[in-house]
Amino acid sequence: MSASLNDMSHAGKELPQTLPQMIRRAAARFPQRLAIVDGAVSITYTDLVRRSEQAAAALIALGVEAGDRVAVWAPNLHEWIIAACGIHMAAAVLVPINTRMKGSEVADILERSHAKVLFCIGDFLGQYYPDLLSGLRPAGLRHLVVLRDDVADSSSGNRSDNRSDNRSDNRSDNISWPDFLQQAQAVPLSHVRQREQSLHAGSVADLMFTSGTTGRPKGVMAAHGPTIRAFTEWAKVVGLEEGDNYLIVNPFFHTFGYKAGWVAAFICGATVFPHLVFDTEQVLQRIAQERIHFLPGPPTLFLNMLAHPQLSSFDISSLKATVTGAATVPPILIQRMREELGFQHVTTAYGLTECGGVATLCDPADSAETVASTCGKALPGTELRCVDESGRDVAIGEPGEVVVRGYHVMLGYFEDEAATRDAIDADGWLRTGDVGVLDERGYLRITDRIKDMFIVGGFNCYPAEIERMLAEHPAIAQVAVVGIPDERMGEAGCACVILRAGSALAADELFAWSRQRMANYKVPRHMLEFSSFPLTASNKVLKRDLSQLAAARLAGG
Repeated sequence: MSASLNDMSHAGKELPQTLPQMIRRAAARFPQRLAIVDGAVSITYTDLVRRSEQAAAALIALGVEAGDRVAVWAPNLHEWIIAACGIHMAAAVLVPINTRMKGSEVADILERSHAKVLFCIGDFLGQYYPDLLSGLRPAGLRHLVVLRDDVADSSSGNRSDNRSDNRSDNRSDNISWPDFLQQAQAVPLSHVRQREQSLHAGSVADLMFTSGTTGRPKGVMAAHGPTIRAFTEWAKVVGLEEGDNYLIVNPFFHTFGYKAGWVAAFICGATVFPHLVFDTEQVLQRIAQERIHFLPGPPTLFLNMLAHPQLSSFDISSLKATVTGAATVPPILIQRMREELGFQHVTTAYGLTECGGVATLCDPADSAETVASTCGKALPGTELRCVDESGRDVAIGEPGEVVVRGYHVMLGYFEDEAATRDAIDADGWLRTGDVGVLDERGYLRITDRIKDMFIVGGFNCYPAEIERMLAEHPAIAQVAVVGIPDERMGEAGCACVILRAGSALAADELFAWSRQRMANYKVPRHMLEFSSFPLTASNKVLKRDLSQLAAARLAGG
């Protein structure tokens, strides 16, 4: 059974200090238990260690040094996990990249992280991903490893046949995954062990790029030890247990699929079932076929499952526990997840990349109203406050900016000391940019977002970043992006535009233009023309007022 938040003690020295130590400990405890099941590929914990060592040796053979950044741009595959574990064993830093991003967005991250190697999917969803970097590859990117050249299109069940006939990036330094692994033969295992022994709990494990109010992604540096401690505590609360079958639909490039995903699974000794692309019927089939116990996801996932017309024909009786959040959660959804989907434990959580992905958790024993209307209380070892503009605590029940302090707060933004100082004060408090209310129990309710972020189907969207790209459209003089409630996706982006004199722009035209330049979830779902925007005295757009105007116009047709 899952532990109560109040019953858990702080993690101590008995925990592994690094992610490679974590998988070695799992292999020692569960040598023949399956760590990963990916289609026809089944990998035991013992084999996970061996494959990770092989990937680490191959990276060392390619010239990757301790502390170098290595990126992964691929969907949920067992190779993603092996590559990541190999990166960690080589004492390098993992840089996960969103598969929804376009080539220019990825090139920017590769350039700014100084990534030496990129693990990249080949054919996926009708595209050959290396081609998306044609003419954009940074000079510092020495090698591109293609994980698979043919991945089934999970949205249709068909193999993708839309490869470019003349792959522009088919360079001599592009390496297939099997050929990459062959490189390991040139490096003794002792070299891998030496690299691994150079790590400690405070070593940087990953660099995850998250956008902010400036509109440009910032690299969040997180360490090995805090990740293990935070998700050991997380797993205890949410009910992830030894021997569970864990279907990971949340993408590995996000903390929800990576740290609350396979890292948490390996801490517990669970089995990971990666899922490529969300499709309701396929998920229901896999729950039945694989006897899935643990299935987290955004509310959209569960709403789609509940709405499936043949839901009752699938045997989903194995489902045991889940975690949701990232958008408004109606209490009736929590109740239906318990009663109709059969989850014994339903919890919600709150976090951000800057604090490792988790800061608060509800207890599974909490009422549906509490789970739906709050984000729970602070993770053990974490301090949580709501403060006014002067940094003073506000009264219980009063709104204030949520600030967090604890062992899992980021090390800082990569090569951006100014942004780090703005985010973390001298006393170690992380400003989240979210407005929240604490009740007398210490439970947090998020009421607003200072940074104007909105969430589309579980993906964070930052208006400033989207506005920066939309402003390049020749017909647009000024643009402001706001989030609008959306029944299916939770929220959707609305581009409020002021057009240049004499210009015309149809909504469909803007949407098509946007899809060529940004990840699909960032593409606005609505466009409204304005002659002017509501402004502050200092001529800043009043986003809250604009959002209300946009919602009213859309409601009125």
